[in-house]
Amino acid sequence: MTLPTPHAADQRRVQQAARALAGAGLVHAYGHCSLRIDDEHLLVCAAMPMGLISDEPGLIVPIHGPLPDGVLGEVRVHQAIYARRPDVQAICRFMSPALMALSTQRIVPAPRHGIGAYFHPGPAFWDDPRLLRDDASAARLADCLGSHHAVVMRGNGAVVVADGLEKAVTLSWFLEDAARVERDVRQMGFDPSNGLLDEVEIHARQVFAGGVVERMWDWLTRTP
Repeated sequence: MTLPTPHAADQRRVQQAARALAGAGLVHAYGHCSLRIDDEHLLVCAAMPMGLISDEPGLIVPIHGPLPDGVLGEVRVHQAIYARRPDVQAICRFMSPALMALSTQRIVPAPRHGIGAYFHPGPAFWDDPRLLRDDASAARLADCLGSHHAVVMRGNGAVVVADGLEKAVTLSWFLEDAARVERDVRQMGFDPSNGLLDEVEIHARQVFAGGVVERMWDWLTRTP
């Protein structure tokens, strides 16, 4: 099988996204991100800890078909999502701390503040902590995601999707921030049914105008 050669600019964006997710504490030794490069192929980051990626090239993966050598098994999830969602152009798979803790109790963040509003009426919830290393389980997870921006996996992090790589990284940070707020509200002993945004407030906050993604991307990819 002959696979296309990705543009250098796409390689740089995927490398930058991987480092941004690591720098924000959303991943550790495990996690991956990808970019759709055409109708039949994706570019996934190098199979190594994302925070250690510098100029290591990502790998081209067919959306339909077996994984090439050297590609992590869970990239099947990316294949399944891209195959079902033509609107999705990028995917982040991460394991952030607040989200992980809540997921073990089958809790997903509720829309309590503006950043948390972006996932309503989701995020979806996948009630299975096992790794997704076969096509059948990857397909079921993609079906569980449905039309949502994110699916939280019990004791296993989350998958976030978007129509651009910068937005996927931004929404990944947003999901962990929503989980942090959810965790804090519950730790403080407040009734979790109180303090939720209503439908009008949620709709008003689900906007990306005004540089929402651009500003967060700049912040997450800043050079220390």
